Amino acid sequence: MTLIKNGKILTMAGEVIDNGEILIQGNKIVKVGKNIDIPQNCKVVDAEGGYVTPGFIDAHCHIGLFEQDMGFEGDDGNEITDPTTPQLRAIDAINPMDSAFKEAYENGVTCACTGPGSANVLGGTFAIIKTKGIRIDNMIVKENAAMKCAFGENPKRCYDAKKQSPSTRMATAAILRETLMKAKDYLDKKENSENKPAFDMKMEALIPVLKKEIPLKAHAHRADDIFTAIRIAKEFDVNLTLDHCTEGHLIADELAKENFNAIVGPTFGFRTKVELKNKTFETLKILNDAGVKFAIMTDHPVIPLQNLPLCAALGVKAGLDEETALKAITINAAEILGIQDRVGSIEEGKDADIAIFDKHPFDLQASTKYVFIDGEMVYRK
Repeated sequence: MTLIKNGKILTMAGEVIDNGEILIQGNKIVKVGKNIDIPQNCKVVDAEGGYVTPGFIDAHCHIGLFEQDMGFEGDDGNEITDPTTPQLRAIDAINPMDSAFKEAYENGVTCACTGPGSANVLGGTFAIIKTKGIRIDNMIVKENAAMKCAFGENPKRCYDAKKQSPSTRMATAAILRETLMKAKDYLDKKENSENKPAFDMKMEALIPVLKKEIPLKAHAHRADDIFTAIRIAKEFDVNLTLDHCTEGHLIADELAKENFNAIVGPTFGFRTKVELKNKTFETLKILNDAGVKFAIMTDHPVIPLQNLPLCAALGVKAGLDEETALKAITINAAEILGIQDRVGSIEEGKDADIAIFDKHPFDLQASTKYVFIDGEMVYRK
């Protein structure tokens, strides 16, 4: 057992505990509070008055699929040979040996939703994983977390260069509709017809989407693309998250009416394409004021995963309140991903994913003192 003591605990469960304590047994948090009875042979970690937070969660990135330190050999995020590849699975390409993982957990990022890029209209399934491990099978929090789909520039650019469809936004939407229609017909015949359809791996991969077991994870920067994603999700009655949502601040009131969650970013850095011309950290405050629930993402490797708390801090600088910014990389991210029963807050029964900092993690000069993942100390300064 391990006891963390003498820390300012930002539980993200509705309270801040000054000079608080956390008792860890195995991979779980078993008690949170003050003056916890210390069991015999309990290891004690002194936070020395530092800030104790849940491990940070990136709700959209590509860590392990676009590896740093190398080129083509580590570039496994886009299968640009077919615009519809829902049968692809992130777990088959993630390399836990990517050096970005170590940098992530050393800076308090303990969980990431990672998956295919946005070259294809349908790219395949994202996985939610812990950031420490040597075998992906042992790092998984949720194996099939969401089905990636993409709108706007990326599919257009990739397939126009190959002189094939889609080369327009109309074609992107039509291809997605057609594939979902085929999947719906396939599912109906599979469940209700005596003449079962021939096995189709692409259609099988889309059944969890149609049954609302996983959402469409929609790459959409521009306002019109965001509305197209919503239109199609409503047509087929499927769940949806609005990933990137770069122009969300321009349509915040409309998004609030639709009640879809947003995963915003990557906002830090250079505007690399036309779709990003309205990019601003003010998007976060405007969405929050309108009542839209959101998480913050890095889109690693666009922004290195280790800089997730920096992105949240820049949101605070642009007017977002500090607590909401912290929620956007902890409990809100967990709730949007559907893993709030395990991570996102410091509560009894949850995974012992905990980070300890000498200053508030939004302070540029803050240093990580300790990081725990599943109760194991994976980093000590």
